[in-house]
Amino acid sequence: MIYTIIIIVFVIILLYFLVTGQPVFGAEARGERLVRMQQSKHFKNKQFQNLSYTPSLAEGHSMIDVMYDFFFKNKNPLLKPVKNIPSIHTDLKNLPKDQDIFIWLGHSSYYIQTESVSFLIDPLLSLYGSPFKFFNKAFPGADIFKPGDIPNIDYLVITHDHYDHLDYPTVKAIKDRVQKVILPLGVGAHLERWGYKPEQLIEEEWWTEVVLKNNFKIIFTPARHFSGRKVQRNVTLWTSYVLETPTKKLFLGGDSGYDTHFKMIGEKFGPFDYVFIENGQYNEAWKYIHGLPQDVIQACIDLKAKNIIPVHSSKFALALHAWNEPLEKIMSLGKAKNLNILTPMIGQPLDLNKLDNQFKTWWKD
Repeated sequence: MIYTIIIIVFVIILLYFLVTGQPVFGAEARGERLVRMQQSKHFKNKQFQNLSYTPSLAEGHSMIDVMYDFFFKNKNPLLKPVKNIPSIHTDLKNLPKDQDIFIWLGHSSYYIQTESVSFLIDPLLSLYGSPFKFFNKAFPGADIFKPGDIPNIDYLVITHDHYDHLDYPTVKAIKDRVQKVILPLGVGAHLERWGYKPEQLIEEEWWTEVVLKNNFKIIFTPARHFSGRKVQRNVTLWTSYVLETPTKKLFLGGDSGYDTHFKMIGEKFGPFDYVFIENGQYNEAWKYIHGLPQDVIQACIDLKAKNIIPVHSSKFALALHAWNEPLEKIMSLGKAKNLNILTPMIGQPLDLNKLDNQFKTWWKD
């Protein structure tokens, strides 16, 4: 019996290393990169830390309860849309270079072109938001953009290394069309394994300011989240960004629960012309790492947002709410606070210089 147990344990360990050795799981930091991580004041006890204590689950919730709800609780009938998500397939490769534009590509992926500089944020353009093709499939209609649609990019921007933000098939496919990559400390190890050159990577930690081309600046700012592509968590950093152009201030949110960092960022860098912020895939059980809609509204107030564009919804079912609930709730809450919330369809161009952008409530159709 003891030999049988040893063999079973050995086989499980072997399978784990065979599976996680695949390229999709990335690579662990070593050498100079690891030394930089260990020297960071945000790195303690062999992990990166949030500014505030951040448990994985909120008080009164357990992992057993969460897993039971996810697999056995009666699902919301609108967990997934009953018909195709409305979307527009804009030709990204033929946009005029002098056009200042935002285009949402679904979930947390979006394209920004302003003052002739292009940015692609957290592109997830494969059909699955996971390392396995049988799990977490995109909604029909929300999957219209493919890696081949991406033009040459000045800056690929990654907020953290979760599979729904750092998508291996997409990032690998567009490698030869990317000039530089902006990403938080430690995440560069994944991209180097996937063929990116070290000199392409702008890899920093919170509060670092980097000068980009055409007098643009990007500042790595805190988020309240976690990271990891394998079992071990928080061995790479997660981040939000402040992007300053000669004429605009933009906030690129990344995944985050609510915390004091929003007010810190708003006071130091705000007000912002546009705030692109995660709103969706939330649950009371994990509110400390994914803000609830009311938290997102407060974060936008703290950031002094002039215009708000919510993302992180309408492509995957990663939580138990209705697929269109995030948009419905943030619009309702934002209206009560007189906030200007913009909700283009996937692929629908938004003119960053226009002062009166308006969009339909397409998710109600």
